[in-house]
Amino acid sequence: MVTQAYAQEAVTPTEGNLENAIDTEHGESLDLTTDPTTDTHASTAAYGDDHHSDVFPPFDPATFPSQLLWLAITFAALYVLMSKLALPKVGQTLEKRQAAIDADLAAADADRQKTDAAIAAYEKALAEARSRAQGIAAETRDAIQADLAGKRNAAEADLTAKVTAAEARIAQTKAEALTHVDEIAAETAQAVVGQLIGDVSADSVRAGVAKVKG
Repeated sequence: MVTQAYAQEAVTPTEGNLENAIDTEHGESLDLTTDPTTDTHASTAAYGDDHHSDVFPPFDPATFPSQLLWLAITFAALYVLMSKLALPKVGQTLEKRQAAIDADLAAADADRQKTDAAIAAYEKALAEARSRAQGIAAETRDAIQADLAGKRNAAEADLTAKVTAAEARIAQTKAEALTHVDEIAAETAQAVVGQLIGDVSADSVRAGVAKVKG
């Protein structure tokens, strides 16, 4: 890069050119065979040698303006590239992932709601089944108790009837037995009295037995 000072020095006449100019003013002819750019190249080389630095170019303060300019250009180009190409793709990818996650969450929530509904329906059905089972058990128990009570009452009534009939037969048998006893006693007494005192009428013997039994 040629700086302004270098350009000014490049156009400044050298000592040889100055002597030629002075000789021309005194009427002497100029040497046209001399290359006027020779001194300029020599001066440029001398200037480059004088201003040559061993500093690494990126760290050279003289190159900072150009570096900052290219940094700004590169940053702007990178920003435009990222904002127009990379970031939209990343945003679309993130949106797709978020949509997939939302869909999975919605499906999981729907499945959870279905599971909760199924559990609630199962618990309701189980409660209804328990209630029906308890009702059936109560009805069965009441029916069994009623049947047992009916059978018990029937058995008791039958037993009472049989006892009453038995007592009636016993009373009848007893009465009949007592009737026969009186006859037997009268016959026995008649026989005994007949052996003792002779023949006795049956009526008088029965009257005597009845009087004794009295």
